[in-house]
Formats: sequence, C-alpha cells, structure tokens
Amino acid sequence: MFTISGNLQGYFRWVQKCNGGLKAKERYHPWSVGQSTIGYLQPWLFQKLKGEFPNVFKVLTKPEALDGLALNDQLSTCEDRSAALEAVAARLRDDGVLSGWRNELYPVLTAFNSEPLALVERAAAVQLGIKAYGVHVNGYVETEKGIELWVAMRSKSKPTWPGRLDHIVAGGQPHGLSPQANVVKECGEEASIPQELARNARPVGAVSYEEEQEMGLKRDVLFCYDLKLPPDFVPEPQDGEVESFQRLPIEEVANIIATTDKFKDNCNLVIIDFLIRHGFLKPEQEGYLQLLAGLRWGPCT
Repeated sequence: MFTISGNLQGYFRWVQKCNGGLKAKERYHPWSVGQSTIGYLQPWLFQKLKGEFPNVFKVLTKPEALDGLALNDQLSTCEDRSAALEAVAARLRDDGVLSGWRNELYPVLTAFNSEPLALVERAAAVQLGIKAYGVHVNGYVETEKGIELWVAMRSKSKPTWPGRLDHIVAGGQPHGLSPQANVVKECGEEASIPQELARNARPVGAVSYEEEQEMGLKRDVLFCYDLKLPPDFVPEPQDGEVESFQRLPIEEVANIIATTDKFKDNCNLVIIDFLIRHGFLKPEQEGYLQLLAGLRWGPCT
C-alpha cells in the first residue's frame, strides 16, 4: 500500500494557512447576542454597522480590548433578529460589500445543536465572522492498485475559489436540514449521485478552522463523510457549480496537496484527515500528532 514518507511540512502549511484567523482575531471587533459572542467584524465593517444601524446594534466599550457591538436587546426573538440582520445584509449587498448572494439562510449559533439566535443570508457569514458548518464527502474507489479519489473542478464562474479543485461533493449546512440529509441533497445536485448510493456516505468526524480571508474571518466546522463508490460509477455535473470530475490515485492527490495550491483551501484539511484515517500517514512520522491536532485548531462545537 502507498504510504507518505518524508517531511510533513507540505501538509502543515494548510493547517497553518487555514488557521491564520486564530491570531488575527485580536484585530477584529466582536459582536454578540445577549451574553454570547457570536461573530467578529473587520474594523471598517464595525464602523459601518455602528454608524448606519444604530437601531440594530449598540456599542459595547471594553477598556482593555477592542470595542464590540451587540444586537439591540429589544430584538428579543429569533424572528426579530433575523429580520434586522436581513436588512443589514441587504444593505451590504446593495453597497457592493457582499457578492454571491445565495438566498440561503445560515443559523447563527453558539454551538451546533443549540437553538438559532437568528438566521442570516449565507453570503454574509464570513463578513460577520459567524461560525458556519458544512459537509464534505470523500468519494473514493478501491482498485487493484489502491484507492482513487474523485476530484471536482470548480466552475470558473463561481464567486469563491473559481477553477480550484474540490471534493466530489461539498456544501454549506443550511438551516432546517440534518447533515446526512444535506449530504444526500448535495450528492444529487452537484454530482448526480443517486439517493440510494448517497445514503451510503459514512460520517467519519469533523475538521475545524478559522481562516482570515479578504472578506473577514471564515470560522467553519466541516462534517466529513467517506463514500465508497462502485468502480463503474461516473459522477456528472448537475447544477453548474462543477465543470468536470476526474478520478485520481490517492498518491497523486497527496502530492498535489503537499506541493501545490490547486485545491480549495479547506479541502486540503479534509483530505489530510482522510490520509490519516486510511493509514497513508503513520504515527511513526515526525509531526504526526501535531498534524492530527491541527485539523481541529478552530473550536469544534
């Protein structure tokens, strides 16, 4: 069986890049609902929301830290908060701050299984610095020569990561849908995988990270799934988000991750997790435990 030997730095660089927001967060202004801090704002956005939405946000002065914002206490229900944040997101869209509007609602949460404090347009998640969730599916085939992984090429018209490599199926976790149901939905929409096959996707854990991007802090928890596919199955693009699929030997995928930036950033973490779980990386290798721990540097709640 193929195993990875040598220095693991090519993999560590993705852990470091995807978690650059952990230290950068000190430069961001927190915002809260009640006593719960649920997001982080770039300084210019803090000033914009503070000045343009005085009925939505109030300023929280912190003597030894950056000032923050809190949603107005009079917005006491999820419905009230959602309506207020919808108006904020619409203004940001109209002002050219938000792109890639999805008409898809993300829950604003303190933890995955908590009740939503509000619902907000998905396109605003990074700018608002809220914790978001998603599902990533490792679609693989077992051959006589070893494991091969199905890899997608993202559409060049995508507003995020155009033309980069991706998982066979991946997607954000919207409000009102379980992760398993989301996997089945995304399998059909992105890769034409039949429901009876998609339901075989096996949950195998999660990775988390806090990445600083131009738009803000991307604070994600990704539920990971393995889907063993028949050798004769060929995925087909369905919803325009993917241009093509290719099936690559796992050693080629590992080399792409270690030596290039062809994959969408967070996919690297999920595939590194796959490499560890399937024994392509070994405990005997220097840095193994640090790499394993680094896949969950961001708060995984």
